[in-house]
Amino acid sequence: MDTHDLYENPLSFRYGSREMNANWSPGKKFRTWRRLWLALARAQARLGLPVTGEQIAQMEAHLDDINYEVAEAREKEVRHDVMSHVYAFGVQCPAARPIIHLGATSCFVTDNTELILIRDGLRILRGKLLVLVRRLREFAWKFRAMPTLGFTHFQPAQPTTVGKRACLWTYDLLLDLEELDRWIARLPFRGVKGTTGTQASFLELFNGDETKVEELDRLVAEAMGFPRRVPVSGQTYTRKFDYRVLAALSGLAQSAAKAATDIRLLAHLKEVEEPFGRNQIGSSAMAYKRNPMRCERVCSLARFVISLADNAAHTHAAQWMERTLDDSANRRLSLPQAFLGADVICSTLANVAAGLHVWPEVVRRHLNEELPFMATETVIMACVKAGGDRQEVHEAVRRHAMEAARRVKEEGVPNDLFERLARDPIFAPVADRLADLLDPAGFIGRAPSQVRTFLEECVDPVLESAGPEAGVEEVEI
Repeated sequence: MDTHDLYENPLSFRYGSREMNANWSPGKKFRTWRRLWLALARAQARLGLPVTGEQIAQMEAHLDDINYEVAEAREKEVRHDVMSHVYAFGVQCPAARPIIHLGATSCFVTDNTELILIRDGLRILRGKLLVLVRRLREFAWKFRAMPTLGFTHFQPAQPTTVGKRACLWTYDLLLDLEELDRWIARLPFRGVKGTTGTQASFLELFNGDETKVEELDRLVAEAMGFPRRVPVSGQTYTRKFDYRVLAALSGLAQSAAKAATDIRLLAHLKEVEEPFGRNQIGSSAMAYKRNPMRCERVCSLARFVISLADNAAHTHAAQWMERTLDDSANRRLSLPQAFLGADVICSTLANVAAGLHVWPEVVRRHLNEELPFMATETVIMACVKAGGDRQEVHEAVRRHAMEAARRVKEEGVPNDLFERLARDPIFAPVADRLADLLDPAGFIGRAPSQVRTFLEECVDPVLESAGPEAGVEEVEI
């Protein structure tokens, strides 16, 4: 069959990075299974079970050269993927064949492997999130003092700065980074728990010696790089951990979607735009279009990743007793796709952050159109200080502001409020200072110093502890 007649997951073949795809690939999964079987055998030998050096050496020699054709043929017969790979490993390691998977259940390899893939996936995302934060930090610092119109309810509000707004995005992402770090450090290993979590098979192997069973559990977890183990389990580790990890990825997606949405709105205002390739086409019909397709992709995939946290919650809630298998097919989809989606989101937004373009004149024009209205309180205070009557001044400002606003809306003319005030005798005492009262820098409060403090105290320590920026695989945008 022509490959064009087969469905392909766009997260793998259109959007996702090679790194994250490799992490969730069948190859890594099956190679990890073999490493788990080796770790189990080594620990069993160390604790006195009859596992020989020759058996371990054979297993060590065939960790990566998986004989897939043997496993696939065997699975057609027995309809069991784990036992098919036990068989295939045994074909390559005949001396070790009797002790491969000794005392273990399928979830020894499947669940522990999934926890390894989750941990490694979180580490990949952490690196990409740090790149994104670093690029936003550079943008925020560069534009820390550039006044821009603030918006509440997407209506003009008190001015802020371009850099301060970027700090809002960055702070959300730092909170997400904390969550990733928490689960990288705290994610536990299922370990060696047996068929229903009682470790009965291992207790039998060690002739009732519970100390050795506990030590076996610890040794295997340690060999796979996990300092923490679940204290109790059924056949599987509690699926609540899937939910908690996917909730962290959902949080990352939420933050990215918020930032990308802000950029889309700013692109509509023509103040800030994402990168646009020299030969890029925005529309098949409207050749002039410059659509924010990268940020739209972030928002699109974010909705998908956010939804998967709810999926994981339902999976956990639906587990019966020590386990049911209705989680399996679901998790084969939801876990990899949540990580692949988050991976694309980070890479795409980092690409946007590296090339964000600010149009200062447009920013200035929009601010100047609204600033006269926002400056009226400052004008009133200045007039009162110069000896004016507060009530008379207030009424004059109100009358001129209403007329200026009417003309802006009805006639489409520029805001001429301050020209009107300059001609009104009531404002004569401050007429020579009106231009100074309209200086945008006087309306942004502590925004520039807030940017400096936030970057120096919150962002820089995180970036410095992370070391130099790792190489980033730029995905196809």
